[in-house]
Amino acid sequence: MRLVVFSDTHGDIAAVDRIFQANPVCDHFLFLGDGIEEVERVGKYYPDKKLYIVAGNCDRGIYPATLLVTLYNTKIFLTHGHYYDVKDTEDKLIQRAHEDNASIILFGHTHVRSYSYAKGVHLLNPGSASKPLDSLPPSYAFIDVTPCGISCVHIDV
Repeated sequence: MRLVVFSDTHGDIAAVDRIFQANPVCDHFLFLGDGIEEVERVGKYYPDKKLYIVAGNCDRGIYPATLLVTLYNTKIFLTHGHYYDVKDTEDKLIQRAHEDNASIILFGHTHVRSYSYAKGVHLLNPGSASKPLDSLPPSYAFIDVTPCGISCVHIDV
C-alpha cells in the first residue's frame, strides 16, 4: 500500500494540487507542516482522501506538533521537526521512534530531501514541495508498505 508524504509548501497551492492530481489511487496523504492553509483548501476537492496533518513552525491553527498513526499495520510518527533539532541531528527522532515503537519517522523543516535507515527506524524527509534548499527540484515522497517490507522514494513535484 502506498502513502504520499509532503511538507513545506509555504503557500504554493499549485504544488499541493499537483501532488494530489498525480496520485489518484493513493488514499493516505501525510503533510508535515508549513503550508496547512493550502493543504486544507486543496484537500476539500478530494473528500475521499484521508489527510494526516501536523503543524510546522510557520503554521497556526488546531493541528498538533506531532502525530502517531498506524497505517497498514505500521506505526508512523509525524512531526515537522523543529522541536527535534532536525537541522543538526536525527538522534532525537530515533529516540522518539523507540519510545513509541514506531517503524517510520517522518519530518520536514530542513527543505532538504533525505532518507535513511538507522537503529531499526526508517527516517524520511520528503523535502520541500515548493522551496527546496538542496539544489534539487521541489519534491515529495512515497512510502510503500508491502509484505516484503517498507520502501521510501522521493518524487519531483
